[in-house]
Amino acid sequence: MAKRKKLSIIPLGGVGEIGKNMTAYCYGNDIIVVDAGLKFPEEEMLGIDIVIPDISYLLENKDKVRGIFLTHGHEDHIGGLPYVLKSLNVPVYGTKLTLGLVSGKLKEHGLSDTVQLNEIDSKSRIQVGSFTVSFFYVNHSIPDSGGFAINTPEGLVVHTGDFKVDHTPVDGRHADLNKLAEYGDKGVLALVADSTNAERPGFTPSERSVGKTIDDIVAKTDGRLILATFASNIHRLQQVILSAEKYGRKVAVIGRSMVNNIQTAIDLGYLEIEPSTLIDPDDINKVPAEKLIILSTGSQGEPMSALTRMARNAHRKVEIYPGDTVVLASSPIPGNELSISRTIDQLFRIGANVIYQGVHVSGHGSQEELKLMLNLVRPQYFVPVHGEFRMQRRHAMLAEETGVEPENVFILDLGDVLEFENKEAHLGAKISAGMVMIDGLGVGDVGNIVLRDRKLLSQDGILVVVVTLGKTTGAILSGPDIISRGFVYVRESEALLEEASKLVENTLGKLVAENVSEWSSLKTAVRDTLGRFLYEQTRRRPMILPIIMEV
Repeated sequence: MAKRKKLSIIPLGGVGEIGKNMTAYCYGNDIIVVDAGLKFPEEEMLGIDIVIPDISYLLENKDKVRGIFLTHGHEDHIGGLPYVLKSLNVPVYGTKLTLGLVSGKLKEHGLSDTVQLNEIDSKSRIQVGSFTVSFFYVNHSIPDSGGFAINTPEGLVVHTGDFKVDHTPVDGRHADLNKLAEYGDKGVLALVADSTNAERPGFTPSERSVGKTIDDIVAKTDGRLILATFASNIHRLQQVILSAEKYGRKVAVIGRSMVNNIQTAIDLGYLEIEPSTLIDPDDINKVPAEKLIILSTGSQGEPMSALTRMARNAHRKVEIYPGDTVVLASSPIPGNELSISRTIDQLFRIGANVIYQGVHVSGHGSQEELKLMLNLVRPQYFVPVHGEFRMQRRHAMLAEETGVEPENVFILDLGDVLEFENKEAHLGAKISAGMVMIDGLGVGDVGNIVLRDRKLLSQDGILVVVVTLGKTTGAILSGPDIISRGFVYVRESEALLEEASKLVENTLGKLVAENVSEWSSLKTAVRDTLGRFLYEQTRRRPMILPIIMEV
């Protein structure tokens, strides 16, 4: 008997967290993926550069994956794509600007010639296996943002991507609300929607309101102006450039991601700028202070970003002087508050005038916009995504307020499988999902055990005990030599380390006398005895690494 086909929705990222968005849609022998993002490491992820979704499930079903569909060009939606495509070379679908930003990433990873990029717009209908996918535009903090209407044999699924409803968008492109209403009229099986601002009442203000604030700041600032914002917020960058041109200022761009994004946006026609407005950063000191704006990365206080290095007086091209005005045109991403406040404090110490409040609006819809989406689409089932659990829970409550039956609302965790059969939904067997940590060129080779070791090293340091034993007699021929790093300062702790060395010597002597010769037993005994002694003496627990050699 043939196995009955089901539609499955599987979050591989972007639920219960901010970032690394990825959702798999499965039907029969066909799988499509929406987004492939990254997130930046949390504080306890020592040494980790970025985090991407675990795609084990997709690799196990490699022959079924038909394509990856991208909602927009933010890092948390496209940043993991190069790592995914190295293991899973499938067609990629996205709008013009999104693919422009993706192209730069693929070039950096040496994938430009191997990946098939397919440009889509609001007229596109892509048939991939059992799915027919249509794109619709929404407003967000980057142009060319949208969502997908995914037609399946079980019914229509609407995946919003990140969205807000901006009635006065900077680029003049309004959200396709009429399309969403049409989907609602036809009947929507499930709505999978952005929950980021579900806790905020009311409406999210228009991006144009930030433009007015920036224009006022530029008009009133007498000296040099340094403005830091997200490199991907092309709408905001456009408004800064318009104000610069209005008041006769030149613009210098600092920060690799900002330079790359602005160049891509100019090349593709998403950013309008007079050729004479942009100047090379090397020419900054040739322009009078009152005639200059510096656009910079670093609004989140990232340690190696341009603004943070300027605040430490460590940037090789830009030095901040007393009287400069620095604007942080963004709001803190949760977890970045401490590094941002540290940067602001350093800027004030230099003597800069720092403006860090009121120069930002979110790119995500607040409660009234989320309710509008729900009322337009009128889904039978609702799946809140793109946000931490409390945001998803609040979004679920909004859905119930607009008429979705409580039993038809599913808050999913990573790897949960929501199955639809005969338009009835239930949770299926969970699949393997989670996160893959990237450290330098290593992808997934740093796990919880390595992180635990790094944490131990960062807390109490390390002691390396080196001993050479005679192969036949087992007698100590040299050592024990103790090397300390991050535990105690050797010159001030000679007595402690000398006593520790004698303790190791005595421990090994007893074991040899008892004919214990297995290295694992010798190392364990040294580690345990020395660990107890050091804790008694210092109340610290360094990592102890015995190295025993035979001659």
